[in-house]
Amino acid sequence: MAGLTAAALAAVGFLAYQASATAPDRPAQKDRPSASASPAPGKPGKPGAGDDGKRTQAVPPRSGSGERVVYSLGDRRVWLVGEDERPTRTYEVSPSTVSPPPGEYAVTSRTENITGSDGVPIEHSVVFTSVDGVVIGFSAAVDGSTPAADPEQRTGGIRASREDGAALWEFAEAGTKIVVVD
Repeated sequence: MAGLTAAALAAVGFLAYQASATAPDRPAQKDRPSASASPAPGKPGKPGAGDDGKRTQAVPPRSGSGERVVYSLGDRRVWLVGEDERPTRTYEVSPSTVSPPPGEYAVTSRTENITGSDGVPIEHSVVFTSVDGVVIGFSAAVDGSTPAADPEQRTGGIRASREDGAALWEFAEAGTKIVVVD
């Protein structure tokens, strides 16, 4: 029952935020900082979910428990979830052409600087599986780009902004749980 109450309060808070986000005495949504640029409440100095309404974006259901990285294939979004079940950060990604099947994985390797499977120099590569010989992992292009993957290439790089890639790098050490959902 407490879970339902918390969910209802979160939904009401989000709706109240949306209603006030474009009120005359507040800056328009586009003028506000991005979700990936602001610290999370109660976590000074740590990257967080920001105050643009995305902190209330719920972690997908059936995405496991405990500290983990959640990657939603359908939403093209990643959540960094703390031990307290609260997301410390959430952000959009550009998916690879080869997707991992939904399931639970763990970080198998990390490389600070390397060339991606698409030939682009990348940083903060966090690998968690392979599919048909294609290595799958999160990364950020050194040039900061996050273009859609070329459908003619078989690539496994799930690309984020450099800032979000750095946050994932700090969060996901070897062995960290990765949960992929539809």
